[in-house]
Amino acid sequence: MRITKFGHACVRIEHDGRTVVLDPGVFTDPEAVDGADAVLITHEHPDHYLPDHLRRTDAPVFTIDAVAARIREDAPDVFERTTVVAPGESFYPGIPARAVGELHAVIHPEFPRFHNSGYVLTAGEEKVFHPGDALTPPGEAVDVLLVPVSAPWMRASEAIEFARAVKAPRNLAIHDRVYSEAGLGIVDGHMNVFLPKEGLSYVRLADGADL
Repeated sequence: MRITKFGHACVRIEHDGRTVVLDPGVFTDPEAVDGADAVLITHEHPDHYLPDHLRRTDAPVFTIDAVAARIREDAPDVFERTTVVAPGESFYPGIPARAVGELHAVIHPEFPRFHNSGYVLTAGEEKVFHPGDALTPPGEAVDVLLVPVSAPWMRASEAIEFARAVKAPRNLAIHDRVYSEAGLGIVDGHMNVFLPKEGLSYVRLADGADL
């Protein structure tokens, strides 16, 4: 398995000749979707979903109903190759996958909750979990957690506790365009104080770098 980190929350997962791209949004270079066999979208926020990126590829799109409704309005041509998945549903976008959870993390108590489903992908003997903008555990053991590390809706302590709850041996930072490089350095320091004590590794990669 090969995992390539792209801008913000976007990653490419390659296994056995198949490539799945997750959450190519406004902070993601368009070429992230080139050669994709499928694209998965966790929720409708523009840092995770950008119609122009979906138009760049002819790959099928898998997402939840709320995002599919947006695609129907924004890009009817893309909607024709969009498959709706439900929370808890297993599906096959080229690599076996399962949708996890159904709500975005709380941004503010008075702000409406958005729908969000993360995805567990099973690449051979290894499982990778992309939670989108939620801190909902996957409900099973995973080998790699794509852990959000900066957002208007979260504290650094929440990222630490989420990683400790999931207990993935390897943790790769995503959702990292909200803080400055200096701020991310502080978060990296916090993660590396707590996670290694529990035998969990943590890394934040530059865009285009592989895990």
